[in-house]
Amino acid sequence: MVGFSVSSCTCSRRFFRGSLTQSSLCARTVKVLTTSTLFVSLVFVGLVALSLPSWSNAASDADGHLKHIRTTIPILGTTTDENSEPVGIVAEIQLEFLQRRDHDGLDIQFQSVPGKFSPYAQQAVIEALHFVVKAAALNPDSWTVRLQLPYPGVTLYGESLSAMAALNIVALAKNEPVDVTTVLTGTVTADGHLGTVGGVPLKILAAYEQHYRKVLIPEEPDVADGDWETPFLMEVRPVGSISKAYLALTNRPLRTSLAQHSLTAGLAP
Repeated sequence: MVGFSVSSCTCSRRFFRGSLTQSSLCARTVKVLTTSTLFVSLVFVGLVALSLPSWSNAASDADGHLKHIRTTIPILGTTTDENSEPVGIVAEIQLEFLQRRDHDGLDIQFQSVPGKFSPYAQQAVIEALHFVVKAAALNPDSWTVRLQLPYPGVTLYGESLSAMAALNIVALAKNEPVDVTTVLTGTVTADGHLGTVGGVPLKILAAYEQHYRKVLIPEEPDVADGDWETPFLMEVRPVGSISKAYLALTNRPLRTSLAQHSLTAGLAP
């Protein structure tokens, strides 16, 4: 279960940019170009443009990375209301994925501001990513992953964010978009299953109130959750494996024969 609490450097684990500036414009004398002069100017500009690298390539070269993606992912958790009663909550995690040019190992960084991740939550994400990467047959030795909780003074506890975080990281690595109307809660087990978590009925209700259309939950329920009903017009799908969870999130298979080849090709010097 993911829990949130309020509390008053960056933690990094390693495993075996362009801004626009506005300047003032000064008055200039404008000369009217003749048709021939305009044609020559356009030809010159076109030749110069062809000789320059594209913006995306230039940006990639500038920061020294082959890929640099920022996104936000939703996670389901529980907290307490003003009456100290447990309630579900949909929170967001800011995720940054970089594919480096070296092969120095997977680097996972958990930012400690504005909010922070508990050591238990960090370890859950690390283990989940390890299992998902293995199931996807990918090599993460050139990945840097940064996670940030954008809520000042809040600490995230628990492990049920781990499957959602790990599957989204792999989706970024594979350039496969995730369905923004679907959210998942669960852990990842060593044998590739979606592990049981608690507070599922509260999380489903929170997702419904935030207009998510589909919630993926572990196939094995937590006995403490008891009985619950699916909200009107919402799909709640029990999922047994991370492969099925990834398919439901992306409509793509987790492991493909081309995945490892394309990643290796992209990392070639």
